[in-house]
Amino acid sequence: MARVAVVTSHPLFAEGGHLVIAHGLVRALREAGHDATVVRTPQNRFGRQGAAYLSTWLTDVGMAHDGRPIDHVVSFRFPSYAVRHPSHVCWINHRMREYYDQWPRFEAALSWKGRLKERARRRLIHATDTYLLTRNVRTLFAQSKTIQARLSTWGRIPSEVLYPPPPPRPYRCDGYGDYLFVACRLSPLKRVELLLEALAQPVASGVRCVIAGDGDQRSALEARQRELGLGDRVELVGAIDEAALVDHLARCRAVCYLTAAEDYGLLTLEAFQSGKAVLTCTDSGGPAELVDHGTHGFVVEPTAEAVGEACRRLADDSDEAERLGTAASQRAAEYTWERTLPRLLADLR
Repeated sequence: MARVAVVTSHPLFAEGGHLVIAHGLVRALREAGHDATVVRTPQNRFGRQGAAYLSTWLTDVGMAHDGRPIDHVVSFRFPSYAVRHPSHVCWINHRMREYYDQWPRFEAALSWKGRLKERARRRLIHATDTYLLTRNVRTLFAQSKTIQARLSTWGRIPSEVLYPPPPPRPYRCDGYGDYLFVACRLSPLKRVELLLEALAQPVASGVRCVIAGDGDQRSALEARQRELGLGDRVELVGAIDEAALVDHLARCRAVCYLTAAEDYGLLTLEAFQSGKAVLTCTDSGGPAELVDHGTHGFVVEPTAEAVGEACRRLADDSDEAERLGTAASQRAAEYTWERTLPRLLADLR
């Protein structure tokens, strides 16, 4: 039996897919006979990331409270990979995206003084991340090809792709109901507004959708829903618990996940595990890697017209939704903790 520390950074009063994966990994490790726990390191606000990196660097993950050594460390997102341990694997979902793939959007919103300051910070973060991911970890896994490509583009950092399995939940399929389902944080990158605009297209007339989640864009989305006259077809239900999530996945016709440049997107495999097809976009990143167009769902251009046509197709043909969902459930069987753990523990000393 090994003692494993699963380390991930985490902003205050927030939830995220990386935490779901971290807790899923701990559960899988325990079920495999190991002792494991989640260690949360800080993720500070802008301008204070240096302190978060230093704090993580100084975090002692070498020994437990009872004096027994920690045998292995698996870290996740920035700056959790700054922890030091001789048997350290990083299973990265992302670095600080504002300084990488989201830099053009981030920089455009800054004043000229802010740009000078953030450019200096960006150079420092890039150098620090490259050092940590090439010198401070023994093996680096990327949670998707999208993440692997970012590592290569910014830093030429080699990595292996290892997709996380879906979290251990009681997934089931209760049929193929009369609505599409979305579950995500309500923020611009998740592109829920694109879905609303798609459902307002004439081709998608009558298609129903349930949207679960909360976030800083909720008020704007509710206003947009009213503007588009979707009040009787689209329901924003807010944040839901695990039981409600599993229930919606079991009963919906299919799942929509139109996010832009997603790192990985756990919802894709959760839908697959529930026997449901996924509608995503060509630029959606991780979800588009997992969905073969016409086999496990649809991968379409990120336009209201293309998404609306795909929604109509799913809504009109429950037999096709079932065919796609059956293939998706077979795809989900490829991603299990039994296959994943040996790779994460291969460096265990």
